[in-house]
Amino acid sequence: MNVKLANSLLAIILAWFTAAGAHAQDKVEIPLVRDFTLEATNARTKNVPVLVMFSRHNCAFCTQVLQEFLLPMRRNAEYESKVIMRQIDVGSSAPLRTFSGTATTHARFAREHRIRLTPTIKLFDAEGRELTEPLIGLSTPDYYGGFLDQRIDEALAKVRAGK
Repeated sequence: MNVKLANSLLAIILAWFTAAGAHAQDKVEIPLVRDFTLEATNARTKNVPVLVMFSRHNCAFCTQVLQEFLLPMRRNAEYESKVIMRQIDVGSSAPLRTFSGTATTHARFAREHRIRLTPTIKLFDAEGRELTEPLIGLSTPDYYGGFLDQRIDEALAKVRAGK
């Protein structure tokens, strides 16, 4: 194999690995919560609220909220110091530990929080107390980002004020 061909192949392989690595780093998501006691510890440490998006599998509006609002916020470093974001799948029997440490499921937690429509966003303090009015549905996409920011800022102010 000549040197020129070898260098070309090496360049292609390196470009592929670089692109694959960049794609992996861009893989941002809002994870499903498994244990709110761990999230609460993290929230106390960072002095921020926990945003929970109650979603349902195959919910087009949930996908829209994730893609257009929550994922861009997760990519924005400013939000790292403002909020912890997690999801609850309202139709799932996946195990979940509540803020108080009680074992439950995603579906039962959603019922206990009176979730009837998805997406619904609630913000909690580290003790599991709701901090703002929930953001229910996606009726006004043009204003949704503003409504979401308003609730995050309100919840953050309450957490930092110790309320």
